[in-house]
This record gives sequence, C-alpha cells and structure tokens, in this order.
Amino acid sequence: MSRKAGSLEATFEVLSEEELDRVTATYAPLTEAVRELIDATVRTHADDDVIAQARVAIEAVTRSLLSQRTRPPAVSYRIDGRPLPLGNAATGQCNPIAPPLVVHHEADGRCWSEFVLGTAYEGPPGLVHGGMCALVLDHMLGEAASQGLTKPLFTGTISIKYLRGTPLGPLRSEAFVSRSEGVKAYARGNISDAAGVTVEAEGVFIMPAWAREAE
Repeated sequence: MSRKAGSLEATFEVLSEEELDRVTATYAPLTEAVRELIDATVRTHADDDVIAQARVAIEAVTRSLLSQRTRPPAVSYRIDGRPLPLGNAATGQCNPIAPPLVVHHEADGRCWSEFVLGTAYEGPPGLVHGGMCALVLDHMLGEAASQGLTKPLFTGTISIKYLRGTPLGPLRSEAFVSRSEGVKAYARGNISDAAGVTVEAEGVFIMPAWAREAE
C-alpha cells in the first residue's frame, strides 16, 4: 500500500508479530550500541592512535553493513493496523539518533514519555539543544493529535515557549488535544525535569488532502 506524504511516496509493509520480534531482537541492540558509540565519540579524549584505530574499525563496519540489503528510505511498517516507524528520529528502534521515546497513551487521550537525553543532544553546556526539545514536542503533540499515529494528521504549525534551560538527563514529556475543528486538531504539551516544566508547545495538526478524499 502506498500513500503520498509530502513529496515522498510512502510505502507501508506489514509485519507479523514473529517478524517484529526478530527485528527487535536483531536491530535494537545494534542501534543501542551505535547510540553508545555516539556518546563515546562526543566525550572521548583518547590518544591519537586510539582515535585512528577506532575510525578504521568504524569505517570497516559501515562498509560491511552497506554491502548487505538496505531498507529503502521511504518504507515504513505496520503491525496489527498500527504504524511501526523504525527509522523515526524520535522513536525509531533502528535509528540511533532517536533517544528513543517510548510513548504511552492514556484512555483520556493524553500521552506521555519518560526518557534520557545525554551529551549527543547538548546545546549550551549541560543543557539540551533547543532544536531537540522542539523535535520531542513536535512528535509528542503529533502522537496526541493522531491518536497514537493511527490517524493521518501532520504538523501544520507549532510554537515553542522556552521557560528555562532543559538539563541533560532524565526528562518527561506530556501532550494532549485541546480541541478539534474539522480536519484540524489543536494540541498542547510540555517537557519537564524534576524541578518542573522547562518547555511548552502548542501546534495545529492537519489531515492531508489524500486522507480526506479516502473518507
């Protein structure tokens, strides 16, 4: 099945529970290992020889992975009718730049996630880059607006209010839909640390034309 999403033709492949278990068991540990490598790359002060040896080893592994079958860039997956965005920059199990967020949905429509942002996401020293906060909130508001990504609603506009610096480390994000009007859903959310809210956001999420035609 294919759907237009912006200028890309998005192709959805259906996975069985058995295939999902295999993908998770195989690729999630690799992804986590690369996350640890990213963190180590940011923080290391190793000697020149160690750095040179590591670069050669990493380049060899990269060539090995790319010499095998690769996933096309516009392919996403579904299981039991719900999306499984393995490459998503916020939640993707196969994307090492994703924290990753694990999003929980409540019966009242609210959603939340608890996660850790380490040195790979630093902006000012000791603080999360503001763009990373925006990415998290864009995704969380989208999760709320689309009811767990089960409805095709995409970001129309989003505004971010930075109340104070967001420290690196354990964080929590929450989001909910404040109202809906026709093909638009209005969502709000925040990021907080142990001391309270650090960033707030509100956004408008819109159903694309192809989804309206399909109804």
